[in-house]
Amino acid sequence: MFFIFEGKEKKNEFIYLWREFKQSKPDEYMKKTLLLLFTLLLALSAQSQNSLRLMTYNIKNANGMDDVCDFQRIADVINHIHPEVVALQELDSMTHRSGQKYVLGEIAGRTQMHAYFAPAIDYDGGKYGIGLLTKEIPVSLKTMTLPGREEARALIMAEFDNYIYCCTHLSLTEEDRMASLELIKDFAAAHKKPFFLAGDLNAEPESAFIKYLQQDFQILSDVNQHTFPAPAPTETIDYITALKQNMKGFTVTSAQVVNEPVASDHRPLVVVLEQK
Repeated sequence: MFFIFEGKEKKNEFIYLWREFKQSKPDEYMKKTLLLLFTLLLALSAQSQNSLRLMTYNIKNANGMDDVCDFQRIADVINHIHPEVVALQELDSMTHRSGQKYVLGEIAGRTQMHAYFAPAIDYDGGKYGIGLLTKEIPVSLKTMTLPGREEARALIMAEFDNYIYCCTHLSLTEEDRMASLELIKDFAAAHKKPFFLAGDLNAEPESAFIKYLQQDFQILSDVNQHTFPAPAPTETIDYITALKQNMKGFTVTSAQVVNEPVASDHRPLVVVLEQK
């Protein structure tokens, strides 16, 4: 077991209480144990309140590399990470191929999070698109259509008290991705809060599109950790980014691609931010 403390004073307080606890008489055992636990809870609570855990995951409709559709398996991945918000791509809603199930809702129920779906196209008797899962109910929600010559694309934005989180799944075509970025930049310009953009961008770090993206957005995820294909990743096409001009107040404390090779054809990624 290990503990992380906010500041040197809390750490010193814990050390003092621990020494006192070891030297305590039997009749003082319960009192000092409760005091020790209370101090630990305060330290952990302070750390949690100042951090923001962001996640993105292309889940392929919860169809794993073993050809098994398993909503619980995807939910278990999310529950293990405990994110505040998740950007999800490749979601069916009431299609025949998904047994006329609302895929995002199935996962929301298993993670106890709020679900918000943005359809990109009509497909197989239902809809197909992207979505967000959130711990808190957003202050506002917006969606917009993005270009895609192989299929229309979408963006969904959730605004919270201290930040904005967007999910997208961009086109396979570079020209469409470039056009989408211009629309997203115009969309972001109207907001003053920290603005995060996450999803499957269908472009590798060396591409002209990602280099153009980096003029205005900072990549928070680790591009050296590949995300696709899940069993043995060789490409980085999933990202969590932030609009540079609105990034004040947040610093990245960790960024990782989760080692999940079976649940989808992509691996999930998570970024933890500390809010000053």
